[in-house]
Amino acid sequence: MSSAQEDSAQEGSAQEGRGRGDSTRCVRAGIGPARPGQPMLPGPVLAAPYHLSADEGSESDYYARVSNPGWRGLEAAISELEGDGDAAVGCAVFGSGMSAITVLLRTVLRPGDVLVLPSDGYYLVRAYATERLVPQGIMVRECATPAMVDAVAGARLVLAETPSNPGLDVVDLQSLASACRATGALLAVDNTTATPLGQLPLRLGADVVVASGTKSLSGHSDLLMGYLATADAGLLAAVLRERTMSGSVLGPFEAWLAHRSLGSAALRLDRQCANAGALAEMMLHHRAVHDVRWPGLAGDPAHTVAASQMSRFGGLVRGVLASADAVHALVGASELISAATSFGGLHTTVDRRARWGDDVAPGFFRLSCGIEDTEDLVRDLTRALDTLR
Repeated sequence: MSSAQEDSAQEGSAQEGRGRGDSTRCVRAGIGPARPGQPMLPGPVLAAPYHLSADEGSESDYYARVSNPGWRGLEAAISELEGDGDAAVGCAVFGSGMSAITVLLRTVLRPGDVLVLPSDGYYLVRAYATERLVPQGIMVRECATPAMVDAVAGARLVLAETPSNPGLDVVDLQSLASACRATGALLAVDNTTATPLGQLPLRLGADVVVASGTKSLSGHSDLLMGYLATADAGLLAAVLRERTMSGSVLGPFEAWLAHRSLGSAALRLDRQCANAGALAEMMLHHRAVHDVRWPGLAGDPAHTVAASQMSRFGGLVRGVLASADAVHALVGASELISAATSFGGLHTTVDRRARWGDDVAPGFFRLSCGIEDTEDLVRDLTRALDTLR
């Protein structure tokens, strides 16, 4: 199938998917009409160079760092989900979520520009801005996620993360987008924690979505992947150019793994959200835990805004134990919960965030809920917490 035929098939798939349920959209995303004798999902194309033609420039592919069939299939799938069927939305995939973010920053920002970041968001983004952008003459302004609407004046780029990682605070995206439009700022939203099945920033007014597909979207803890989605064709072209020149690329096998995993994303996320809700409710009333946060809790400070813009509240819960030792003791007392960083996989994990540089209490932990049976998880975590003194 030629590149043009692929594009036509993928556009047809996007049109067909409008109005369908999330699991149906995930299973069909990026997959064109059935072709007898061909697999339901094409396998990875393990090639770097491709045969060239004497008719120079006529090839659909010539070098995999620029484009390849695996990328295009996955990018079409993510475009359908983040764009909610909007054919104008395009996507670029990268080797990690950090690659997607840093390519965006390098593409958009110039000396003298102002970048607004969440002070409670992913710490490595702030570290990159401080260590790499500030020395270039780019000004970085940090503020807490809920207050970002009031911090956009004079900014060239506002990069929000909602819900924030690891604090799980939320910003009103429609209000933030309106403030950015009024001041001429570009709004990018890190949609990693919500996923496009929980939140659609582009529909809420954002210009760009960035995310780590390493986590809930691919969901099996077996690959690294990031992406950027936007309806701004000029920005996307500039991002693709920077990806090609910088080599911030995704391997062909990882692209196939991510597309293969996408089909079960809605099923996985539903169970993860159900587990998060049950564990958050239990921890809210347990003597060993305080400062429990999950946007789906009716009493959570972020709940009202989250409920207005999220269709699922995600599989992450945060809380604080008495000390770092208490977090380690919790893991040791549990039979089902492991200590691991990252999140969004099949297995429930705990991450003590202070060890990585987040400005949080020593006993602050982020719980990533897997797809285990809810009753088993509640029973196991309750028993483990009961052992803490």
